[in-house]
Amino acid sequence: MPTLIPIGFYTEQELFYSTNLQHVSPDQFRVPSLYRTEGVCGPSSDALKYCTLRTNGISSRANIYLSGHLIADKDIQAGAYVGLEYDVTDFVTSNQSNVLLVECFPTDCNRDFALGFVDWNLYPPDNGTGMWRNIEMKRTGQVSLSMPRITTTLDGSIYAFLDIKNLAKNESASGYLDCIVHDPQGYRTSAPKSGFDLTPSEKMKLEVKAKLNRPQIWWPQQWGDQPLYSVQCNASTRGQDGISDHTADTKFGIRTISSRLNTTHNDTTFYVNSERFQVLGAGYTSDIFLHMGLNTIRLQGKQEQPRLYELADEMGIMLLAGWECCDKWEGWSCNDEGIGEKWSDADYSIVNLSMRHEAEMMQSHPSMLGFLIGNDFWPDDRATKIYVDALKAFDWNVPILASASQRGAPALIGNGNMKMDGPYDWATPNHWYDSQQRLGSAGGFGSELGAGVGTPEIGSLPPNKGLYHMSTNASSLYTRQIYNDALWAQYGAPTNLVSYLLDVQMMDYEATKSQFEVYTSRWSSSLARPVTGMIYWMLNNAWPSLHWNLFDYYLHPSGSYYRAKATISKLEHVIFDYQDQSVYVIDRRLAPNAPEDKDRTVDIEVMVLDGKMIVRRSVEMSTEINCARKITDVPGLANMTDVVFLRLLLNNYDCLLSRSVYWLAPTLDVLDWDNSTWCHTPVTTYSNFQSLNAMPKANITVSVLGNNVKLENKSKIPAVFVRLNLVDAKGEDVVPVTWSENYVTLWPGEKMDIEVGYGDVGGGVRIEVDGKNVERQVVQDGGYGS
Repeated sequence: MPTLIPIGFYTEQELFYSTNLQHVSPDQFRVPSLYRTEGVCGPSSDALKYCTLRTNGISSRANIYLSGHLIADKDIQAGAYVGLEYDVTDFVTSNQSNVLLVECFPTDCNRDFALGFVDWNLYPPDNGTGMWRNIEMKRTGQVSLSMPRITTTLDGSIYAFLDIKNLAKNESASGYLDCIVHDPQGYRTSAPKSGFDLTPSEKMKLEVKAKLNRPQIWWPQQWGDQPLYSVQCNASTRGQDGISDHTADTKFGIRTISSRLNTTHNDTTFYVNSERFQVLGAGYTSDIFLHMGLNTIRLQGKQEQPRLYELADEMGIMLLAGWECCDKWEGWSCNDEGIGEKWSDADYSIVNLSMRHEAEMMQSHPSMLGFLIGNDFWPDDRATKIYVDALKAFDWNVPILASASQRGAPALIGNGNMKMDGPYDWATPNHWYDSQQRLGSAGGFGSELGAGVGTPEIGSLPPNKGLYHMSTNASSLYTRQIYNDALWAQYGAPTNLVSYLLDVQMMDYEATKSQFEVYTSRWSSSLARPVTGMIYWMLNNAWPSLHWNLFDYYLHPSGSYYRAKATISKLEHVIFDYQDQSVYVIDRRLAPNAPEDKDRTVDIEVMVLDGKMIVRRSVEMSTEINCARKITDVPGLANMTDVVFLRLLLNNYDCLLSRSVYWLAPTLDVLDWDNSTWCHTPVTTYSNFQSLNAMPKANITVSVLGNNVKLENKSKIPAVFVRLNLVDAKGEDVVPVTWSENYVTLWPGEKMDIEVGYGDVGGGVRIEVDGKNVERQVVQDGGYGS
């Protein structure tokens, strides 16, 4: 569809404004779409007389023509992830422009191996039909090379694997493969080589080895640096001048990835460089992902462009890739819930080619954590063998997982060792702390789960927008009824949209906080069932949405984002356990990169609504590296009769490492576990926070200088849930925007410095400040307010 914008068939507003996309007729896309270009297949010579054409991603079936010749039909070029290389030497005119025409046939996600959205996002009327990755034409000599595939060991051993092919149908070929390895600083460190002898049309696998002195190890971002080596290879044939083919620089990192199984509970634990690695991730990504502190992106059937993997390598973000659920990709006989068509013999061939292409593209990236060959369901035994053989053929060296659930397992590789029990809609804080570990509560590896939150702020809810996506009208998540029932019960009926959104942000903040906190607090090898990973569902949306995101479509983070950030952006953190009213300290550092000093102090303070301190206690303790520890209980909470505030401070001598504030009701929510559904556990009795509505107003002073905002609570009572927003001279939200902290609760007399980051929007920016018991004020740069 985007190709129709440059030619003037549609404008961006006609397609993407409000609900316009829903009114675009799909009928016009029920005929093939044509993509045409002209180009030269590189300069031809006696030594370089062969031309190959390579596809990388066409959705989902296509006829390919070159200069009027059919190169491949839609039964061969089938599958959105199928990438094939065609010898087109006989169909190109040397040193002249040739016409490439790709005829893409309409995509049906239940019939074709495509890129679907299930209920995560609105479907485009053309179902994504067309070329979504590039097509390459390459001029070579008699032999051609694949990309290098790299495996490494921590002692500096490097193994590079390449496929080399003799393009001549009637001539043998022999020669040498020469590779050069450069270190992260650009210095040449090794030059391994190998000979080859090929019969006509033969394709073979070559291996070259190198050993590095003092290897620089690649680490996930939370644990260290991401040094990237590179390798480049050339193939030369005897009797021919020059190079027959060469590869581009392939970057790689020296690291190892493995997984181990807790056989009692069928939970998988990942290891990076032999160190236990707790996965804290979300579905999909954006450039503010790293600011939040998440360490893993899950790509469920959205393998994206190669650039994503390069960025992940550079940033130290792990990638957990895999095929999507619920449509053609899971059309096996063992799946009695899927709506995709069942697989034919030809379909097994398509997934073989799909897996081989994606394996080749992903294999050398140090950011790869694993690949899920199934999702909601496990592949049948025939598909499993095809997937595993394809991955191994391309020297796959990270875990292969059968599925993201524990519903069943193929014989070859067993259970996926992850749980997919929800929830997917709003959940109470104590849901996650359930001691019986029911339905998504903390224990094992949660492959997709979340409290369904992600409400945008008012600036992302302009009144002239017609629809904000929840889910399809057939989904249990179609409305906000579950969420609103909880809001009305816990915080009282809102008086207007502004008060509704403030209370919503408090609920989002609390729901996200408790999920991330309990999952990180159960990271200990001493537990019978530690939490080994969590994929939050989801990170962001490709469309304005009211749920399933940590920041909204307009890149305007709100309550859920800042609570997740507060919990996991710091490698050392202190949290409160809602269920047993205890305190945990989490240390996510790695021993080789952490200082010896592990002595810490935890300050525990409980304050009532009028500002009176009823508990003040300090506990000295030592952290345990890459682990969470229960430290102590919070006294005085058993006798609460009204809402109180709890503040936890983790200090290293005079240095504040972590700060967490909670508002706590006298009683916890009561859950009706027996009537749980796949997405939600009902609540029979809600916690009551409505006394927050009657709090006196707190006096907050605000001073702004450039990117720095200073807050001070001048009152004798807490300033609750202080919200900051950046607007331009017109009063419109500045986006994208990031705050070092937001939605903060300040103790009486407490001061806080906050940094804001944003692009060039000209002059006149202002800071809007309000809160649960804080009157709205607007302060300009260089100004002061109270």
